[in-house]
Amino acid sequence: MDASSLTLSELNCRVKDAIRDCLPETCWMRAETSDVRCNRSGHCYLEFVEKDAVTHAVIAKARGVIWANIFQMLSAYFENETGQQFSSGIGVLVRVSVEFHELYGYSLTVVDIDPSFTVGEMARNRQQVLRQLEEEGVLALNRELVLPELASRIAVISSPTAAGYEDFCDQLENNHGGFVFYAKLFPAIMQGDRSEASIIAALEKIFRYRELFDAVAIIRGGGASSDLNCFDSYLLAANVAQFPLPVISGVGHERDVSVLDIVAHTRAKTPTAVADFFIARLTETATLLADLEKRAVSECESRLMKERSELVSLSGDLVHRSSLMIQREGAVVQQLSDGMKYAVGGLLQHHAHVLENREQFIRMVSPANILKRGYSLTMKNGKIVTSLHGLSVGDVIETRFRDGLAASVVTGTDCKALSAE
Repeated sequence: MDASSLTLSELNCRVKDAIRDCLPETCWMRAETSDVRCNRSGHCYLEFVEKDAVTHAVIAKARGVIWANIFQMLSAYFENETGQQFSSGIGVLVRVSVEFHELYGYSLTVVDIDPSFTVGEMARNRQQVLRQLEEEGVLALNRELVLPELASRIAVISSPTAAGYEDFCDQLENNHGGFVFYAKLFPAIMQGDRSEASIIAALEKIFRYRELFDAVAIIRGGGASSDLNCFDSYLLAANVAQFPLPVISGVGHERDVSVLDIVAHTRAKTPTAVADFFIARLTETATLLADLEKRAVSECESRLMKERSELVSLSGDLVHRSSLMIQREGAVVQQLSDGMKYAVGGLLQHHAHVLENREQFIRMVSPANILKRGYSLTMKNGKIVTSLHGLSVGDVIETRFRDGLAASVVTGTDCKALSAE
């Protein structure tokens, strides 16, 4: 056996001495917490890890412990300063003493913590997520969607037993406007390590029925700020940012603004505030419609009054114009009547003159007038004889003279004698 060889315990003792001699008693260390757990005695056991900035692969790991008397003080201090519990998956700056035990090996004992580093680390992670979403061009996609005026069909992502969900439903059901909402719950785990995957799964279910809804509400009640860690995750934010329906968030208190709140279409403080948002939107639309109705009625009444006034004016103008027209037409008729009277009078006078001339002519050619001039009329059977051929021998004829009648018998006729003359 080589006299220079060491046993394992001897080697571990030398490592322990070397660490004690080469390193300060304590030093500040940056790392991410992992597998944080507390036992019944109040001691906190965990692992510290360091991940590659690009691949996120673990490149260093060490066991850690915070003894109960220290952990009780540091955890309260950390939660008060950061607003979240000391748990796995957070970046921390801790003061540690390096321990190497011959039996249990290498470990780090936490003696102090700087909460401001964690706050800054959370802010840096949040900014990194926001920067990545912006570089991918999806940061403002959901905010650019148009929320329907009558948004009443709401897909709700929440825990079915959460008080916040009950408050949301009660607020919608008992709204003062009497509006009817259809809210369908898609259950999800809203805190803890499984919340991110659970909420994304609920979004995927809603996506299959997206035509049935106007918007999505992601809500949870109050609680510790550490419960909101999942709402700062890149995967959840990317899903919400690119979701085809407007997403309304109500996942925390007024002072808690998560990445989800930033990428969502609208952020409300609480589940009740989300319900109030939908109610206020319908109230605004209803008020607008009522105002439009009043304006329409007012415009119609004003138009009717105007038309009635114009009609009265036109009626009066029509009566006036009709009166003037009747007067003008009456004057024309009077003029035509006078003209007609003058024309008829002239025509009657002309015809009277003609009749008078004819009367004189008739008097001149009348038998009585002819008889007065020395002529006689020969008549047979009361008819004037105008031709010799109308007489025969033995006919009784009358001859009328100016002063009487003479009867005679035809004894003979001679047409030749008259022709000879």
